[in-house]
Amino acid sequence: MQAFRPFCSARCRDVDLHRWLSGQYAIPVAEDEDEDGALPEIGSPGVGSGEEKP
Repeated sequence: MQAFRPFCSARCRDVDLHRWLSGQYAIPVAEDEDEDGALPEIGSPGVGSGEEKP
């Protein structure tokens, strides 16, 4: 059935669309680390304020 490519049917296509729209598919993210591998402390200069550390 070429009409539903790359899915096997309209149902499979709709199930996949629902998963995307409901946020079930997501790219995992890791928190930023400093050069030494330590996580930045909240409230430190430059953390979350858009400023870079000197």
